[in-house]
Amino acid sequence: MNKTIRRSAVLTLLLVFALLVRATWVQFYEGTALADDKDNRRNAIATYAAPLGNIVVGGDAVTGSARTESGDLAYKRTYKDGELYAAVTGYASQSYAPTQLEGIYQDLLNGTDTRLKTVLDTLTHERADPGDVITTIDPDVQKAAYEALGDKKGAAVAIDPATGRILAVVSTPSYDPSALTDANTAGAAWKKLTADPDKPLTNRALRQPLPPGSTFKLVVAAAALEDGLYSSVDVRTDSPDPYTLPGTTTELTNENPGAPCENASIRTALQYSCNNVFARMAVKLGQDKVRAMAEKFGFDDTEQDVPVRAYTSVYPTGMDESSTALTGIGQYDVTATPLQMAMVSAAIANDGKLVAPHMVAQITDGGGDVLEDYDARAGTERVVSASTAKQLRSAMETVVEDGTGTNARIDGATVGGKTGTAQHGEKNSKTPYAWFTSYGKAGGKEVAVAVVVEQSDAARSEVSGNGLAAPVAKAAMEAALRD
Repeated sequence: MNKTIRRSAVLTLLLVFALLVRATWVQFYEGTALADDKDNRRNAIATYAAPLGNIVVGGDAVTGSARTESGDLAYKRTYKDGELYAAVTGYASQSYAPTQLEGIYQDLLNGTDTRLKTVLDTLTHERADPGDVITTIDPDVQKAAYEALGDKKGAAVAIDPATGRILAVVSTPSYDPSALTDANTAGAAWKKLTADPDKPLTNRALRQPLPPGSTFKLVVAAAALEDGLYSSVDVRTDSPDPYTLPGTTTELTNENPGAPCENASIRTALQYSCNNVFARMAVKLGQDKVRAMAEKFGFDDTEQDVPVRAYTSVYPTGMDESSTALTGIGQYDVTATPLQMAMVSAAIANDGKLVAPHMVAQITDGGGDVLEDYDARAGTERVVSASTAKQLRSAMETVVEDGTGTNARIDGATVGGKTGTAQHGEKNSKTPYAWFTSYGKAGGKEVAVAVVVEQSDAARSEVSGNGLAAPVAKAAMEAALRD
């Protein structure tokens, strides 16, 4: 063969090989990336070519799909009682990435989840019938907490302590997800929602940790009892009043100067919310022991999925003794979500055992067959001994009967709780956060509820966990315990 022809043939073969490699690369790598690109219009067209699966609350779908009047997107998402359930469902939008359960179960709800496909679907490449998400939310508890919060900025979470089922996830102010579903109107709605200083798109129940204030005293008390620092909630402590923070001249006082807080027992200290007792207790235990107990309850868990990823509740590290003292009253750099504080009460109510909280019971295929049963998978971990839990319950019940949490009393029910008023801002200049974490038991039913009120129309002097948050918790507990 002519040398020139031979070289040309080799070059041609190399070019053909290069084209084959490039075509393979585009087909199997870049093709997938392009298909998954959020800006690929074909994805939106395919997603909204047919009705989506639904999110179900109390046996009824709170989502739906409606035909569009024009454009290449045949359907759009609709919501029933959108503002009530926004913190649960999130939104599925033709213009923006889905959030909350809509986002987590996007593939299930639009029929692309591989578990939905039949053999015929695989052969024909047809999209399968979408599945449904069956939540654990109790519509009565959800509505009660939502209405009780009203126009206050805050959040509430209710949990069944025995099963870990989340019965309510409420965040106010809320928003109507329907405003974001249609591509023709979503832009204006998005601009308005994101510009709102009250941040209605923020899920305050799961994704906004704040200083928990005195509700954190339950964690410190649990650590002290488990460590053997005190043998019971009725043993007197070594707690001067006022208490001078170690290494400083700063005196830590109590909200009620007439309260019997000097050397008070844990029961009395919880009843009157004595800062001196728990600040001193945190120093005596040391930050490592307090942190260890906090982490048993769920603090510092960076992968707290319910299945929505909750923001991490934090117990800080690397502190001096004065800062450790402040963590004993839920201040300094301690932060917690309402979910986290509901978990604290749930574990105490459940004899010291924490069942993994979850707000999805099952997911099903288009025919109603169960694909995953999350109720059956919920794990249980022991946080404190049954004896410690019993003592803490006794003290929490004293708080409600004769202490700072009397607004949570429910006739015919056993209720335990802990109030909290968390200072924040430079030199504590901003309106405090009002907290209440609690449990209620009646007629074989039980529930744990945590509430935070960030802002209300109450005067600063009237902001308290008992005044603002406890009535919300009471409303949710009454709904959960109702026959």
